[in-house]
Amino acid sequence: MMLVVVVGTVVGANMLDRTAQVSDQLLRHVQPAQTEAYRVQAALVNQETGVRGYASAADRQFLEPYVRGRHDETAAAARLRALVADRPGLLADLKAVEQGAAAWRSGYAEPLVAAVVPGRPQPVDQRTADRGKESFDHLRALWTHQNADLTQAVHDGRARLSHERKLRNAVLIGMVAVFLLTGLVLAVLVRMLVTRPLEALRRASRQVADGDFDHVIPSAGPADLAGVAADVEGMRQQIVAELEASRSQRDVLTRQTADLDAQAVELRRSNAELEQFAYVASHDLQEPLRKVASFCQLLEKRYGDKLDERGLQYVDFAVDGAKRMQVLINDLLTFSRVGRVNDAQLPVALDQTLDKALTNLTTAVEESGARIDRPDPLPEVVGDPTLFTMLWQNLVGNALKFRHPDRAPLVRVTCGPDPETPDTWRLSVTDNGIGVPAQFAEKVFVIFQRLHSRDAYGGTGIGLALCKKIVEYHGGRIWLDTDHTEGTRFCFTLPSAAPTPAPAATAPATAVLAPAVPTPAAPDAHTEKKA
Repeated sequence: MMLVVVVGTVVGANMLDRTAQVSDQLLRHVQPAQTEAYRVQAALVNQETGVRGYASAADRQFLEPYVRGRHDETAAAARLRALVADRPGLLADLKAVEQGAAAWRSGYAEPLVAAVVPGRPQPVDQRTADRGKESFDHLRALWTHQNADLTQAVHDGRARLSHERKLRNAVLIGMVAVFLLTGLVLAVLVRMLVTRPLEALRRASRQVADGDFDHVIPSAGPADLAGVAADVEGMRQQIVAELEASRSQRDVLTRQTADLDAQAVELRRSNAELEQFAYVASHDLQEPLRKVASFCQLLEKRYGDKLDERGLQYVDFAVDGAKRMQVLINDLLTFSRVGRVNDAQLPVALDQTLDKALTNLTTAVEESGARIDRPDPLPEVVGDPTLFTMLWQNLVGNALKFRHPDRAPLVRVTCGPDPETPDTWRLSVTDNGIGVPAQFAEKVFVIFQRLHSRDAYGGTGIGLALCKKIVEYHGGRIWLDTDHTEGTRFCFTLPSAAPTPAPAATAPATAVLAPAVPTPAAPDAHTEKKA
């Protein structure tokens, strides 16, 4: 199609150029040459008229047409010569006219003008008049021949222009016919070489899409379509392979689902047993411990004067062991109930839960002379308010418990958007206490893991494990900031109840001193930290 367009463009441009050349030759050369020839002839007539008038009247004003006629003749002849420069015949006609005019002037007009005396009109000699008439008639004959040649040239130009136009129109019509025929041939070729293979590929693809995955897609047609068909066939083979793999995986998942159902049944049974165990641990197991402690105390009271110092020490050991067992059982029950008993999902203002925790820690705050800086206000999250109170109480209680012996405790609570996770708050509790070495950053969150002896710091080693379980239950994470060396900093994240703002500077802290309220019970237990 490109070849047809290029050839048609070249041929059409050539025909239009030829037509334009013929038209320009006729309109700009031949017809203007005919006009200039008439001007030359008119100038010669004016010359002849002026000579005869001057000869009859002997008045020089009658010579003006003669003089002007000669000037007009020269100018018109020059223009005519330029117009017919490429036509030898017309140039010859012009030359003959100029020679005839020159002969008429030299043989008749100029001698006649020279013989006339101004102011004395005389009749012209008949012989001279006949010679002049004969010379001018010859000139007229030359005009007639020139006009006939110019008329023939105009006729030939018009005929050639008409021929070129007809040829141009015929060529353009032929080009249109060739374009139409080429378009028809291309349409047939596209139908045979492209459309039919595409339809076959579409039918095969539809058959595979309808579920006949074993149907092979043939590769036919031009190389591009064959390549597409090969790619589609490769895709079908990949789909078949993936389908077989998914069926195998489905069978495995079916078996795993059955196993999980059986495990779920076993888990429900085990949970029921754990509930029963929790009931027994909270009631039946503690009753013997209370009796052991009570009777040991009664034994010390009644027979204390009869026991020596070692016997009294043994009684103290028994009472202390029973009490520590009670605390351990209570802590285990609290740890196991996170997410099972305390599972409320309510909008919680962290300000209120922190207030409750500080109220519970009033005695420890007053005894240590601690200062607590906290942001105002804290954000709102979704969860169980009781668990958040336990979280604050354990973190702040640890900061008070493991204080530095040489300075008063300073606990700082901060809050801001988490830069790593959107719609999440990052909170931290920082103290100036004895600190935790970096190698124990993970160990402090393991249940019953202690970094100090019971003689140095009391407790069961379950407090931070409980904090980790509470934070993870609410979808966050907790960690020890090992970059902080002047004391201890625990950081944890909590999902926000509403989209959090962009991370900014930590909220300004407000100093909170020990509240003067009644003293409640201290936190259950805390994980000790090594100095």
